[in-house]
Amino acid sequence: MKAKDLDKKFDSGEDITEFLDIPNAGRPGQDQKRVNVDFPVWMIHSLDKEAKRLGVPRQSIIKIWIAERLKDGSQ
Repeated sequence: MKAKDLDKKFDSGEDITEFLDIPNAGRPGQDQKRVNVDFPVWMIHSLDKEAKRLGVPRQSIIKIWIAERLKDGSQ
């Protein structure tokens, strides 16, 4: 199926899920790569305290804060 035909189906409200490769779908530029970072113990305690307060894992706090800082730096 050509992209323009898929667009027409989507725009008309038709269900196009049969044409999508859902298990292999991804967001461009969102590939992940594992890195290791060493933090001082006091920093880990502070991160854990904030993560507990927000009800999220430590890793989420780290990702959010780094993303915010990177976004602020690009303006």
